[in-house]
Amino acid sequence: MVSSEDIEELKAKRICFQCVGEAYLSDQMERDGAVAQCAYCQETEKTFSVGALADRIESAFEDYYILTPDEPDTWEEALMSDMESGYEWERGGEPVVDAIENAAGVPHRAAEDIQAILDDRHNDFDLASGWEDTEFSSKTYYAKRGTRMFAWEETWCAFEHSLKTEARFFSRNATVHLASVFGNIDKLKTRKGRSLIVQAGPKRVLSHLYRARVFQSKDKLQEALCRPDQHLGSPPTRLASSGRMNARGISVFYGATASRVAIAEVRPPVGSAVAVAKFDITRPLRLLDLTALENTWDDGSIFDPTLKDRLERVEFLQSLGDRMTQPVMPDNEAFDYLPTQAIADFLATQNEPQLDGIVFRSVQVKGGRNVVLFHKAARVEVIWFPEGTVIEADSILYHVNEYAPPPSNRSPANDHDDWLGGQPFLGPSYHSRDYDFRDVALRVDPASVTVNEVDWGSYRCTAYKVSRHRHEKPKPKF
Repeated sequence: MVSSEDIEELKAKRICFQCVGEAYLSDQMERDGAVAQCAYCQETEKTFSVGALADRIESAFEDYYILTPDEPDTWEEALMSDMESGYEWERGGEPVVDAIENAAGVPHRAAEDIQAILDDRHNDFDLASGWEDTEFSSKTYYAKRGTRMFAWEETWCAFEHSLKTEARFFSRNATVHLASVFGNIDKLKTRKGRSLIVQAGPKRVLSHLYRARVFQSKDKLQEALCRPDQHLGSPPTRLASSGRMNARGISVFYGATASRVAIAEVRPPVGSAVAVAKFDITRPLRLLDLTALENTWDDGSIFDPTLKDRLERVEFLQSLGDRMTQPVMPDNEAFDYLPTQAIADFLATQNEPQLDGIVFRSVQVKGGRNVVLFHKAARVEVIWFPEGTVIEADSILYHVNEYAPPPSNRSPANDHDDWLGGQPFLGPSYHSRDYDFRDVALRVDPASVTVNEVDWGSYRCTAYKVSRHRHEKPKPKF
């Protein structure tokens, strides 16, 4: 047993930043340490006391290491007793002195001094006399443990519960929580260094989207074929129904990166027709890629006090993509879509950085990708036609004819003067609230429009056999 006087001497010893191999800790010592002679290399450098270094190691071990069992559990004992298994038990982890040495990159003698200081601090006579390991005793073994995101889980559950049962609007707690989850998310990367933010737009990998709409009426289909910009784009506010990423009345653009995914997402009934069009993205947009969240990565020093919360946040984000895209039954949509609707509103209007939309995994097509563009990025450019043009569509042969008036003295430039930003000029009597001031973000390609007649449907199911047994009822006891 080391005496208290010896422990005080160990605490007072100095160790220089050159003898500490862990970069974060060494840099902190070089910046904040006091000039003194190092007890381990005898050089005069910036130093910390060994006691101060022990404090930091104790804190890091509390967050990132766990004591390993000193004897096999019941299952392992059963394997050991089985002569045919050949199982041999070994204690996990590494001896405490080695763990300290490797964690901080300090000389072995320094690791032994730190272990002695921490052992004295945690020594418990009752445990020691019972032959059980105390924390940091020379017999203990330590192993690194994974992060724990219990607090994030609890806060998220409280956020969902609050939206559904308490305060749907103007919730300060919800805003604070979402800011902690998504704030500065553009700074995070995946393990392969990929950004979580997708840059979409002209000359980008994601330069266009596909959007589908189901039709069960030939008349409505004809209207859509004549004006795909108006009938296949994002719906007007009065017709915008609620969805996974939008509340009722908030018009957004739901699209997909492939035509087949767009068709599957609208879940068309047999006998219906699905019109699909390609929409070019006409200006740069920033999209949060939920499909990349599962590979989110952050790293740093275990001696950095901010690392623990960052790692717990990353672990939570890794599960968030699945939370936001899990299938929701039609009867539950009104409630179960509330959290994702609130998230979309927050990302579009409150978060830093603000985003234009979300990329998320299709629940209808394996490997498919969907994209929702928020209201501010959902405006489709209006197709220009010469004044007086008549458009007719054949919903049987799927052919569209445009009958433009004969050329007149009016030049095409003057024709365009009646259109402001892709929207018709409404004259002096229009109200400003009727005008769409959003920047155009999408342009439909009329030549891309296809009509898909749904002849039959197919589902991939997992079948489970139902077991059935008949038992004799037990006789009553009374």
